[in-house]
Amino acid sequence: MNRISRQEWRFVALITLGILLLTALPYVYAALSVPPEKHFMGFILNTSDHAQYLWWYRGFQDALLIPNRQTPEPNPPVFFNLLWFVLARFGKFTGLDYRWVYQIFRFAAGAMLMPIVYWWCAQAFERITRRKTAFLVLALGAGLGWVQIVLKYTLWRGELYYPLGVYLAEGNFFLNLMAYPHFAEAAAFILLTLGLLWKGEKTENLRYAWAAALSAFLLGWQHTYDLILVWGIPGLYALARWAQTRRFPWYWFKALLIVGLISFPPALYSVLLTTLNPIWKEVLAQFDNAGVFTPNPLRMFIPMGIPLFLGLAGALTTLRAAARPQKAAAPHKSRLRTFLLAWFFGGWALTYVPTDFQIHMINSWQVPVVLLGVDFWFEKVHPRLAQRWQALASPALAAAVLLAAVIPTNGYIFLWRFLDLHRYNYPYFLHQAEYDAMQWLDENAPSDAIVLSSYEPGRYIPAISGRTAFLSHWAQTVDFYTKRDFVAAFFQADTPDAQRRQVITQFGVDYVLYGPAERALGTYDPAQSPWLHMAFEEDGVRVYAVGK
Repeated sequence: MNRISRQEWRFVALITLGILLLTALPYVYAALSVPPEKHFMGFILNTSDHAQYLWWYRGFQDALLIPNRQTPEPNPPVFFNLLWFVLARFGKFTGLDYRWVYQIFRFAAGAMLMPIVYWWCAQAFERITRRKTAFLVLALGAGLGWVQIVLKYTLWRGELYYPLGVYLAEGNFFLNLMAYPHFAEAAAFILLTLGLLWKGEKTENLRYAWAAALSAFLLGWQHTYDLILVWGIPGLYALARWAQTRRFPWYWFKALLIVGLISFPPALYSVLLTTLNPIWKEVLAQFDNAGVFTPNPLRMFIPMGIPLFLGLAGALTTLRAAARPQKAAAPHKSRLRTFLLAWFFGGWALTYVPTDFQIHMINSWQVPVVLLGVDFWFEKVHPRLAQRWQALASPALAAAVLLAAVIPTNGYIFLWRFLDLHRYNYPYFLHQAEYDAMQWLDENAPSDAIVLSSYEPGRYIPAISGRTAFLSHWAQTVDFYTKRDFVAAFFQADTPDAQRRQVITQFGVDYVLYGPAERALGTYDPAQSPWLHMAFEEDGVRVYAVGK
């Protein structure tokens, strides 16, 4: 195995800390500049899912298993997630506000992920310049979304077509560290599991397989779908080695058997949860409501960008080289080359598994893409550039050119956070009175109360009030679109009051939250309905109790 010096580890630590401090600035800006009438919720992207995690965080503070409080249908407490259970118990033990716990988690995820990323870079390259280049491309780089941004403000007249080309979180470690730390932490476990299995092959020592099994077990209780990666990629590599050597890969057979058996329980739990429980079965079925799927193979070059062009060229070059008779490479290098090829092509294929969560399979795939791409850059592209432009003969300058080509999209995403947050509006901010109304519900409403509101405040009702929301999440709220349409009709003045009361009774709604977001839906005033009684009022935000 290629050794990593102390100087290199210091480099990794400084870059990681620098990225985490840089990406903390939007949070600091929002927290310090928030107007007194608004409340910053602590998130700067993907608020619907983060509000869901925030409910899990609250629920796990007092229970091992929790119900789904983002839908009004009765359901038992059967859900468990290790990540948010640990964070919830940490928050309860320390007494820290959840926004501080989130930031601590963000830094912890980065501190876990980035050293593992550099370890993989060190396995691929002996030269330190190439290691650092690959690491920086992985840490800071993104795709060609910046081209879409240029087109948005020129030919597209302010419209951003195909936003996924800019905001694809899977495959973008910088974006993960900034606003998707749960993806960063999951990627760390994926890379750790694969790295342990890969390291164990050198000596065929199964203790690494047992360590990998523990890593996969922990991953499975957080992101069960990622087990597809830690089972599938080593399996594909084992088949490739079998074809190469014409000998049965006994190490991989034993190692994958260990990993599979140890990590099977969380996979079984998730399957049983989403097949036997009707609520969670419906939740899984609604994942396509997000409308986000893996880009087709040609469109994949937009979010993955230049690294994928280089990575594909590097993979094809490596395949051609392996097919030609040549001097035998060192065993370590030969095995790693095969592993990266299996990871590149097999990982790409796994991003198209026929499931609604297929896009999550991209997470960590950028590692083989970049490792193969950087190798191609220095072995094939750089020599030709140096022949044409003598100034590019320096490997450091060649690295800088590559890095400059992959940074712009993330630069735009980072700067746009400040402009987006400066609006001080949903979904990143609630009106302070809305937040206070939810806290009032926490202190005064029965624990099983159901609260109806518009979608914007509704996403936060379970987390802040601990009560059940009628409309809260695009997947977690059963029959989401029907409930969304009912809420829209509820606040229309021409909706018959009997129709409102019928659905209220059907779902057992106990309270109606009425504030700016609800007024934006229509001119209906709940005070007009004799079966609603005002229980809370502050700065135009009211909570109405449903009369029995």
